[in-house]
Amino acid sequence: MLAAILLSALAMSLIVGVRYLLASGGFALATAVRQPGLYRGLGSQIRREIGWSLASALIYGVPAGIVAWGWQARGWTRIYADVHAFPLWYLPLSVLLYLIAHDTWFYWTHRWMHRPRLFRIAHAVHHASRPPTAWAAMSFHPWEALTGAVVIPALVFLIPIHVGALGVVLTIMTVMGVSNHMGWEMFPRWMVRGPIGRWLITASHHQRHHDLYRCNYGLYFRLWDRLCGTDRGLGDFHGVKA
Repeated sequence: MLAAILLSALAMSLIVGVRYLLASGGFALATAVRQPGLYRGLGSQIRREIGWSLASALIYGVPAGIVAWGWQARGWTRIYADVHAFPLWYLPLSVLLYLIAHDTWFYWTHRWMHRPRLFRIAHAVHHASRPPTAWAAMSFHPWEALTGAVVIPALVFLIPIHVGALGVVLTIMTVMGVSNHMGWEMFPRWMVRGPIGRWLITASHHQRHHDLYRCNYGLYFRLWDRLCGTDRGLGDFHGVKA
């Protein structure tokens, strides 16, 4: 049993690592095309970001591997494969529930990581990317990576979700994590500066966090920032202008 769990964890670490390289590499390539020279002179920083991110992939893979093994071998989780096990309207609802729960966890752990002692110990690794690049999405100290690695695996034991819907959640997590750090806005102005943008986080919002530190802590939604008075609006940088 232990060997099977270790093999599953290793496989998931590999999948997370490859997913990171493909997603960050793809957005880095898009940056080279859309914003030529934006990452000029950041070679050593990018190598450091990749190193920390691959280490984070190993950490993310352990709980993910345990979940994968528990689902396939023991049926421990609430992941289901039969699309008719729940009403079809539950598919998008489950995705939204996971995103809200993940965003809530991220907001509060992120604020916690900005306390001076924890920042020096762990979160400073992420903020050492000045400016962040598309490679920085998983550039975390191991302690911070651990806080991010447990939330989705914990949710699959609590909230039922179709395996395909879980794939959607992981895709959104990857795309937003990378695109929010790449240093330019890929979404259109009407969306970022309009009613939708008042509630969704894109690069314009998260870049502001990297500029000012003490604000804009959310991951997907601006809800907690607005409720807690930590929303400082949108940045004015490459892409969408104020």
